[in-house]
Amino acid sequence: MDYKQQIMLGFAENTRLETERLILRPLTLADAQDMFEYAQDAETTEHVFPQHQSLAETREIVAGVFMADPLGKYALEEKASGKMIGTIDLRVDPVAMRGEIGYALNKSRWGQGLMPEAAMAILALGFDTLKLVHIQAFHNLANEKSGRVMQKIGMKKEAELPLSRLWKGKPVGEAMYGITSADWFKRVM
Repeated sequence: MDYKQQIMLGFAENTRLETERLILRPLTLADAQDMFEYAQDAETTEHVFPQHQSLAETREIVAGVFMADPLGKYALEEKASGKMIGTIDLRVDPVAMRGEIGYALNKSRWGQGLMPEAAMAILALGFDTLKLVHIQAFHNLANEKSGRVMQKIGMKKEAELPLSRLWKGKPVGEAMYGITSADWFKRVM
């Protein structure tokens, strides 16, 4: 079995992850209303993705992005309420054995430690199960809150990329954070 097949099998065997307060699971169309709640909000989406204009648009994105290619993409379901409050994903380069995480969270849940909790589960999947050597994440330099999440999960700033991409028609800079498998295993052992 090659690395790509191992990665796909690892994801397929781990479509549901649990933390103390969250269930990470595949998205379904039943999640569209909860996603639209935060995806239509300008503050929540400011640095992450274009603001959704309608529930129909959100349903199309859930079906076309999350359901059409579900491996490595997770809804964040809050155990206490059963509400879908965000998403997190792990995109893997099976040749380099490197991953990249991305996430979004309903602003009504910001500041509660939920995203670091979810991200730690994704790091564990990436390093313990998928045997990745490095996992990285990027954030718009103006989105310091996302950088704090990365720091809380043990990532270190590896680069600052000034004016590295266009976002909403304007050049923006990004920070790249990362953690190696060696640092991960030092942290959890």
